[in-house]
Amino acid sequence: MKPLAELMRPDSLDDFIGQSQILGKGKPLYNLIIKKMIPNCILYGPPGTGKTTLANIMANYMDKKFYKLNATTASLKDIQNIISSLGTLLNYKGIVIYIDELQYFNKRQQQSLLEFIENGKITLIASTTENPYFAIHKAVLSRCDIFKFLPLSVDEIVTGLKRSLNRLAENNMNIECPGNALKYIAEISQGDYRKAYNILELAVNSQLEEKKVISVEYVESLKQSHMRADSSGDEFYNVLSALQKSIRGSDPDASVHYLARLINSGNMLAVARRLSVIAAEDVGLAYPNALSVVNSGLELALKVGFPEARIILSEIVIYLATLPKSNSAYLAVDAAIDDLKHRSVGDVPDHLKDAHYAGSSKLGVKGYKYPHDYHNNYVNQEYMPKELRGRKYYTAQCNKYEKSIEKYWNSVKKAHK
Repeated sequence: MKPLAELMRPDSLDDFIGQSQILGKGKPLYNLIIKKMIPNCILYGPPGTGKTTLANIMANYMDKKFYKLNATTASLKDIQNIISSLGTLLNYKGIVIYIDELQYFNKRQQQSLLEFIENGKITLIASTTENPYFAIHKAVLSRCDIFKFLPLSVDEIVTGLKRSLNRLAENNMNIECPGNALKYIAEISQGDYRKAYNILELAVNSQLEEKKVISVEYVESLKQSHMRADSSGDEFYNVLSALQKSIRGSDPDASVHYLARLINSGNMLAVARRLSVIAAEDVGLAYPNALSVVNSGLELALKVGFPEARIILSEIVIYLATLPKSNSAYLAVDAAIDDLKHRSVGDVPDHLKDAHYAGSSKLGVKGYKYPHDYHNNYVNQEYMPKELRGRKYYTAQCNKYEKSIEKYWNSVKKAHK
């Protein structure tokens, strides 16, 4: 028997499940397919969300020869062979090429399509799990419409699984699967339709009895709910971003949730790098000791390794999420870098230049006042280049540490006026 995912693959829009944001009746893509006016397009989204299925459905609505390539195995010669068939009796109406995982084509392979998708002889339907704005050649991108696919909801996956069970019943299979088991399969599939199908198929095929009973307990025994996540794709970086934004927003519960997802990827080094950045960018001068504490904790986590390191990482994440926040250091350095790009910043003032060589005074390198020779280790002198005098990069934010330091320096500088 065919794999369940193949057996249940729909061949019409009416049977397609999910992606109502782009394929609901009346939506632009739905209308284009119905009118057989399908544009060059890129279907972008996570695995198991229906990209390949929709490409096949779109091809069914077009009166053109359909070719299918997978960029992980196809070569430039494969594309050239398809293009060489243009103008033949077989392909006189034009052709549709579906390229799965287009991001694996190199620049030359992608460029080979440009002339033909521009003149309309080829309709390109491509899919990718990676952000097309990063992964696809700009010239191809500019000639294609992008449609974003979302993970399926639990209810959508349950609907698909019920159809699968009905199809299996029509094939004289005796299966008992209560609703709570279907819901559990949908939940552990994390929005991946194909994964849900595969779990259901495994649950059916792994039983010897004529009557297959699929319970929550039996699905749990299949050990399919703790599969390691990809640590290099878009979703991983989306979760890293969500972790930082949750810590920045001082939400320890959401922060621990995203940490758990990242722990599942196994890429501790990437997590450690991001937490180090958070300590400086988001906690910053509101609690300067955070950098030292986090650095020590991350060294310990990397030394211990998983699974125990999860506890150390959790403590670090909660610690950062519950600390006061300041991004003054981040804003200051970015403003200074921006000035380097857009302003004339001038030369270093003569009195600040290196004077540790004979003849420096003859070159005008003199006049520096050593602050430690003065009261409170401070003396009033100019440090900015002449072109930037009065320019302000650092502004103390409203937290205990920065306000106390600001108050101290205001009093010191006032006494030296």
